[in-house]
Amino acid sequence: MKLSYVFDAYCGWSYGFADTMRRIAAGHPELPVEVVSGGLFTGDRRRPIGAFGYVQGSNAKIAELTGAVFGDAYERLVADGSFVMDSEDAARGMAALRQAAPGRAVELAAALQGAFYRDGLSLSDPATYRRLAEAHGLDADRVVAAFTAPASRAAAGADFARAAALRVDAYPTLLAVDGDHVRLLARGHATAEEVERRLATVLTGN
Repeated sequence: MKLSYVFDAYCGWSYGFADTMRRIAAGHPELPVEVVSGGLFTGDRRRPIGAFGYVQGSNAKIAELTGAVFGDAYERLVADGSFVMDSEDAARGMAALRQAAPGRAVELAAALQGAFYRDGLSLSDPATYRRLAEAHGLDADRVVAAFTAPASRAAAGADFARAAALRVDAYPTLLAVDGDHVRLLARGHATAEEVERRLATVLTGN
């Protein structure tokens, strides 16, 4: 069995779920974790952040429920309203980080979200991935090269296809996958304790 974690780096609820996901992964080192990028802001949803009028209210709710901190640099992006969130670029970046350190995908997914939601950095900018790689002891040149390579678009597409195959259309979603058997552990907000209870049911076969 493995855990499949489908998130979007530009999804505030995924950002709020990051601590829960870290705790679950750390508590179950015996379970491989597949980190999959969703495609929340692609196609005609790839618009300036100001076009999504619900963002500030949603962020307040996320902070209240999860304790997630939204940084001043990010808040300035929201106030300006012109920043465009591109989930394909974010997925390309996640693929590059995952390729550099497959066993640290959960940690790096959280770091990727922190770069946007705390530091206000664009996930379309190669400099963001250089900074993340250096901060996490990865080969920065290799990560940037992987992000900018044409193959990164195929990697993003593969993630979107995997999310679709898992029938995930809301982020974050955490699944327990055992062959053809898929059990839902979390969709949207969930505490680590809630996920642990559901996971225990799966592991014990009850």
